[in-house]
Amino acid sequence: MTDSLPVGAADGPPGPHAGATGDPLDAADKTDLVDVWTLRIPDQAAAAAARAGILDAEETERAAGFQDPAARTRFVTSHVGLRVLLGARLGTAPQDIVLMRERCGMADCEKPHGRPAVAGRHGVHFSLSHSGDFALYALAASPVGADIDSVDVAGAGLERMARRLHPDETQALDTLPATARQEALLGCWVRKEAFLKGIGTGLPAGIGAHHVGLAEAVAPPWAPPVPAGWALFDVPAPVGHHAAVALRLQGPAGRSRLPTMRASRLLLE
Repeated sequence: MTDSLPVGAADGPPGPHAGATGDPLDAADKTDLVDVWTLRIPDQAAAAAARAGILDAEETERAAGFQDPAARTRFVTSHVGLRVLLGARLGTAPQDIVLMRERCGMADCEKPHGRPAVAGRHGVHFSLSHSGDFALYALAASPVGADIDSVDVAGAGLERMARRLHPDETQALDTLPATARQEALLGCWVRKEAFLKGIGTGLPAGIGAHHVGLAEAVAPPWAPPVPAGWALFDVPAPVGHHAAVALRLQGPAGRSRLPTMRASRLLLE
């Protein structure tokens, strides 16, 4: 993970365009690159509140609807961070970005509740997740999904979810010592959520329908590969958390692809 730097700062998280920021990766190479940021919400809440005017009317209304001040702060801070990142990537004022939903990724559903997207801008894909005090962002040139979670937040739901995993994931968990099971299960869960967000279906596509596997650090050598055409990254996460990103590979046919993740911490000040 790189040093903590504001987005667009020299040597910090990449800005909108290769030519403008000195990014050494050209447009073709960026198809298999995902940029990831983590943000600690309490540290950035004041800076985000000062910039809350960049949120659109729907976001502002949603923020006002939270009865819990902490939940409102998490929403505002994470969404201000998203707009700052998208504005830097696109070279657009954050408040001018129009967010929308793509069509659902389920084959039999035409409703607009798929991946979030920037209206009229097909060259950037993004995903936002937050859990407790942390937000996770992923930006890429192809569809992407991100998820962060903690054992404290997931709680007992983890074991309920475990009963619905892909059979190979269940078998992999069963090979681990009991003391390692909960952390391994959470690592699998964030990979699962990231992938299902990436394909634009979310959980309705079925928790056990796709094998995403355990985190690489604990996955058995016999584990099947992840879904064809996708890369899964285990993201460095704060203590007590696990995080993952799923990236759809879009590199030119015949090119030997080594998908890459660049991870940073996001400052809004």
